[in-house]
Amino acid sequence: MTSTLLSRIETPADVRRLSRLELKQLAGELREYLLQSVSRTGGHLSSNLGTVELTIALHYVFNTPDDRLVWDVGHQTYPHKILTGRRDRMPTLRQMGGMSGFPRRDESEYDTFGTAHSSTSISAALGMALGAQLRGEARKAVAIIGDGAMTAGMAFEALNNAGVPHNGRPADVLVVLNDNDMSISPPVGALNRYLARLMSGRFYSAAREGAKQVLRNAPPLFELVKKLEEHAKGMVVPATIFEEFGFNYVGPIDGHDLDSLIPTLENLRDLSGPQFLHVVTKKGYGYKLAEADPIAYHGPGKFDPAVGLVKAAASAEPPKPTFTQVFGQWLCDMAAHDTRLVGITPAMREGSGMVEFHQKYPGRYFDVGIAEQHAVTFAAGMACEGLKPVVAIYSTFLQRGYDQLIHDVAIQNLPVVFALDRAGIVGADGATHMGAFDIAFVRCIPNMSMLTPADENECRQALSAAFMQQHPVCVRYPRGAGAGVAVSSDLKPMPWGKGEVRRTSQAVSGQRVAILAFGTLLYPALKAAEALDATVANMRFVKPLDTELLLELARTHDAFVTVEEGCVQGGAGSAVAEALSHAGVTKPLVILGLPDEFVEHGDPVKLMSMCGLDAAGIEKTVRQRLPQVVGVHAAADASNVTALRG
Repeated sequence: MTSTLLSRIETPADVRRLSRLELKQLAGELREYLLQSVSRTGGHLSSNLGTVELTIALHYVFNTPDDRLVWDVGHQTYPHKILTGRRDRMPTLRQMGGMSGFPRRDESEYDTFGTAHSSTSISAALGMALGAQLRGEARKAVAIIGDGAMTAGMAFEALNNAGVPHNGRPADVLVVLNDNDMSISPPVGALNRYLARLMSGRFYSAAREGAKQVLRNAPPLFELVKKLEEHAKGMVVPATIFEEFGFNYVGPIDGHDLDSLIPTLENLRDLSGPQFLHVVTKKGYGYKLAEADPIAYHGPGKFDPAVGLVKAAASAEPPKPTFTQVFGQWLCDMAAHDTRLVGITPAMREGSGMVEFHQKYPGRYFDVGIAEQHAVTFAAGMACEGLKPVVAIYSTFLQRGYDQLIHDVAIQNLPVVFALDRAGIVGADGATHMGAFDIAFVRCIPNMSMLTPADENECRQALSAAFMQQHPVCVRYPRGAGAGVAVSSDLKPMPWGKGEVRRTSQAVSGQRVAILAFGTLLYPALKAAEALDATVANMRFVKPLDTELLLELARTHDAFVTVEEGCVQGGAGSAVAEALSHAGVTKPLVILGLPDEFVEHGDPVKLMSMCGLDAAGIEKTVRQRLPQVVGVHAAADASNVTALRG
């Protein structure tokens, strides 16, 4: 695709050379390029279509990269990437070795801070502003926050801190609230544009501060004028809470109107101290299908922009249910069975499979916003009153509520179920969303249990087993579908704390190896075991570990291999090593899991292979590490090995 203006933009300096009229043309070309590009690769669309004009205005007004732009949430930065020299890399978006879907400091000097999770931008921008102040550098720091990120407590902690002068000097930080959850209402028009320019201008700021200084000598008049000012502004702006934090609040203004955005940003750029600009944008703006259904177009796969998203044609074989769908159905079924159940999500209703539960049980559904810490303690409070909370949360997001997990849930031994979606490798979202650490950080907490179901049916059974406990339990499961095992309709729990042997070595002489599989890696382990003639145990539980099964296998086997889709350090393999050591059992043990590095974005199948966690990788490692065990009776045919590794 070629374009007249966009093809000439290599850096934001090129944007700053354009006229106002050309900027509007650039916005149209950028939006069209974005739509065509994402339709070919998949990725986040609605949020990026909504930030085109805002991105152009920010790079036009501020001297980037010297001035710092911190984007929050990071999935609204595709226009920013395109304008900062990465247009030609868009075809590699979210692919292995390609461009990340989020800002990354190691990708571009224009990506000043990595922001794949939400609500961190104000803290980071404030740190940058005060860092520049301490170094005597005149640079601006701008936090662009949106997509519900203002619901998080961390954002308000940063606002509270930003309003306090450091060494008598206020921080020169601008917070831009990209409000894309509301339509552009009547106040966001010509009158409000005029008021926004007025309130952001030097004359208004100087006049207001001068009047306040004069009236401070007459406290009653000062308080009266202050209340009148707040009342007058309150008629055209949402609230004065941000001014109570010490910010000069401006807006709301139309985030798609460059004639409003640019002069307002220019005025705010030239003011000192904390500034807050409220802009209103529309997700999917400029593409009618995305405007009408921004959720569906939030993160679509490949599609034809002329046609839009098309439902898959019905096939003879129905698609395998995802683990998320299994959880959603279980939640509805258990809610019908037990009225104590309540469902909690930190702003991930669709992603966590809770849409149907919300529709059927609206009074028992709680979306607390992007506030994971609050979600965990909120669940603890409900458990104190005899309810049975189920917190649906991504593995990577539970990390944000870790203190609450320990202090508010585990220490008090409250019966809260944590349904950990996206456990393990997640693919295109990369390291920031990878669920690598939950096994390690959960199993070290007293009173906590951790279940790792191997397939869809076991996931349902594991959730039932967790719900019936009187202490906190985590059930982890990956993104996407599993092995395609039929899911039962009952609520029968799996036996608590019990694993099972799924394959027994046929060796009658020589040494024997047992593979202990945790979670969905049971199936590649079974495949590898066929070539190795190894025993395979589906362990199901990391905590409590089935030590009875483990010691039984230790009596009949000469070596162990553990496989898990989680970090090796402190993970399920470590739990096995600890149990064997405690029992005084000394046998070779190979621990397979995710390496001690952040796994980047890419195709999940390829990433699993690179980590050595597919069937071929498991077999290869066992042969290399335990040749004395598998070499005696499992010399596989070379052609079979080649087939496995292919």
